[in-house]
Amino acid sequence: MKRDKEDLLKRLRRIEGQVRGIYRMIEEDKYCVDILHQIAAARAALGKVGMSLLESHTRGCVTDAIKEERGDEAIDELVDILMKFVK
Repeated sequence: MKRDKEDLLKRLRRIEGQVRGIYRMIEEDKYCVDILHQIAAARAALGKVGMSLLESHTRGCVTDAIKEERGDEAIDELVDILMKFVK
């Protein structure tokens, strides 16, 4: 878990830097297409962080809930967050 957490935080710091870069690009009136490319890259990176968290949640929390006979509740919660995540 600790390694996963460190990896996620590292990725988020990188994304934070990307967003600051996008901010600067807009301030400096850079070419719109270049800004859109950077936005797409930041969104993809954030999506990867989300997928990593979803996998961890499913393999950890949901699996534990099923073992403890709280599976229906955990699966409902997972489906709900998946519906929001894929929008």
